[in-house]
Amino acid sequence: MHELEVVGVRIELPSNQPLVLLKEIHSARHLPIWIGAPEASAIAMFQQGIVPPRPLTHDLMISTFHALGAPLIRVEIISVLNAVFTAELVFANDVRVDARSSDAIALALRAQCPILCDDKVLDEASVLVSDDAEVAEGEEDQVREFREFLNEVEPEDFDK
Repeated sequence: MHELEVVGVRIELPSNQPLVLLKEIHSARHLPIWIGAPEASAIAMFQQGIVPPRPLTHDLMISTFHALGAPLIRVEIISVLNAVFTAELVFANDVRVDARSSDAIALALRAQCPILCDDKVLDEASVLVSDDAEVAEGEEDQVREFREFLNEVEPEDFDK
């Protein structure tokens, strides 16, 4: 398992489909995950420090976990199949609850707990994005291909 951090939420044009971008800590690998508009909003609001007047669903869940004495320890993105990511919420004593990756990420941000990702998921779905001015040989092609993929992919492509 590798730890990821949330880079942010993006809206890909022309489809207007939200995408959360995660980055592997201490690496140039990024994991893009297509998500729904409500989850994108929940993630973006939290990252921007916006506090709603009443708790949103993810805030309510975190409050419930704390009230029950079961804080969220970590989130694990454990699989990907046809661009659908599966995650688990991990509590004390290794109690695990199945979750959509977008909800798990929104909860992890609020709980301030780590987001981990399985090696196989990163190997299959991540892309290398270099922050350096000098892009390693081959990485430039991968970045170009990923950008082309983002420009051409439609949300319907993930409904299969």
